[in-house]
Amino acid sequence: MFSARSLFQEIVDNDDSYRLFCSIAASGEAQGGWENGRIAALIPVTMRALAPKVSRHGADEDKHGRIFHALMRRRGLTPTTVPEETDYTALLERHGIGLAHDKLRRNQPLTELDIITYLAHSRVTEQRAADQMEMLTRHFGDHPEVGKAIRMICHDEENHLAYCHEELLRLAGAGHGRTIQRILHECARAEIVIYRDVSLAVMDHMGRILKWPKAKSAALATGIRAMYGYERLGGWRRMVSLRMPERRDALGGPAASAPEFA
Repeated sequence: MFSARSLFQEIVDNDDSYRLFCSIAASGEAQGGWENGRIAALIPVTMRALAPKVSRHGADEDKHGRIFHALMRRRGLTPTTVPEETDYTALLERHGIGLAHDKLRRNQPLTELDIITYLAHSRVTEQRAADQMEMLTRHFGDHPEVGKAIRMICHDEENHLAYCHEELLRLAGAGHGRTIQRILHECARAEIVIYRDVSLAVMDHMGRILKWPKAKSAALATGIRAMYGYERLGGWRRMVSLRMPERRDALGGPAASAPEFA
């Protein structure tokens, strides 16, 4: 029988699977850093007070990317090409979730609706990230090789989620509540499909690297599809609720520097 802990341990113990895991994570974090940096630069004048927090969000994502690269260097590994079907952030953008990259590449100010869309998209994806990092922290927070990185990233993701809740509630109080709920629902329903497909693709690649028996791979795929079924039937609603967080002004200061892993 296998568990989340035993599966991740297998991935960490094998250089090729660990390299793929870190490469996928680093790529996604780097894209998130770029997106937030562009949004901060293009934020409308009426919302300029939000720009430092968006910049901090991007700086955190960049830091996470550097952490995953450092974890690879520590083991003497170099990044590998990320298979398209495992690129969660790119697939979200391709399916119209969040702000399109062609819009972010222009030097034209974004609109208030664009910022609401960005925050709603972040509310959904940061919930996913926070859930994943909480699970990894529970099982591997004390791991000698990856524990320190996991704990730091988990803390940051909780800050990002708190920031999204607080800013969306502020905007809802300013009269944007219906728009926010509409975008949250659209993002969440699309995200659970993409997350299912990416999870299946990642496990397929890991299975081939680690030479898992067909029965094990089939059982994992069944579990992923069962989780999707749960989310489709109502689990997605955890991604669209809004509540004032205990951590207020979670992104109100500068980003912490990445620790050394060399």
